[in-house]
Amino acid sequence: MLLLPLLTLLALPFCQALISKEQAQAELTKLAAANNGVINVDDHTYELLTLPNREWSSTIIFTAMDPRRKCGPCKSFQPTFDAVAKAWTKVSPEHRNQHFFAYANFEDAMAVFSKVGVQSAPLVYIYPAIEGPHKPASGRTTPLSYDFSGGFDAEPFAQYISRHTPAPIPYSPPVDWMKYATIGATILLATTALRVIAPLLKSRWIWAIGTTLTILTMTGGYMFVRIREMPYSGGDGQWIAGGYQNQFGQETQVVAMIYGLLSAAFLMLTMVAPYQTSPRRQQWQVWLWSGVIFIMFSVLVSLFRVKNRGYPFKLLI
Repeated sequence: MLLLPLLTLLALPFCQALISKEQAQAELTKLAAANNGVINVDDHTYELLTLPNREWSSTIIFTAMDPRRKCGPCKSFQPTFDAVAKAWTKVSPEHRNQHFFAYANFEDAMAVFSKVGVQSAPLVYIYPAIEGPHKPASGRTTPLSYDFSGGFDAEPFAQYISRHTPAPIPYSPPVDWMKYATIGATILLATTALRVIAPLLKSRWIWAIGTTLTILTMTGGYMFVRIREMPYSGGDGQWIAGGYQNQFGQETQVVAMIYGLLSAAFLMLTMVAPYQTSPRRQQWQVWLWSGVIFIMFSVLVSLFRVKNRGYPFKLLI
């Protein structure tokens, strides 16, 4: 007769603990639902979140948002934490009520900061479940801290927290309207510019000048310098590299200019001078462009002599 009352007395503490655990989870669920998925931490809610026999997990951010604290990182990370916590509210209740997001502000939870031993902010702790089906397979029950070395972006934060939640957090970055506006403005400007420069692109003279400049640049050795990654000039200020297998970037420009002047002089002699109506002007142009050709060829030959001292030819210089 005395056995039944004795068993009832012994089971009473466990029943009380079970009821306390259920009540705590119900209260946390209500607090999270009332504040967009985030629970404000004080002494009481912290005890509920970290109940010794809890079957739920929680993510708590320890921060200092008061302007007097001048915590720039706290203000920078807070939108990220709120966005991930809001995304967690979209999962089904059976998973949502097994993990809670909580916000511990220093001004409102000084005792909690002291109890946990928080020395700097922001700091994120993940408290795993102690009992039940969501207890970590590793058996670890001590809090884990989030590493901010990857920055304050929401996507990596959500991915990390998802490792410790009953279901993945359905976070998706917000639509970057500024990006699409920039793309649209760029397309509009490009279309407008194309209409303006379309006549120029159809001009034979534009293509002729562009083609000529390209030929002169390549003939001057531009690709040779690019492929070999030669410097623009020598360390001592020289712009001519010794030897035929070496060439500086500045030397390429000079050679291209020499070839350009020679080409222009030949064109003037063959396409302009013969059509001059004045004999005196025609004679003057023949002498002028012949002199340009003679001088430029002298410079070109001397350039070969500088690059190779054994070069035997000389024209003027």
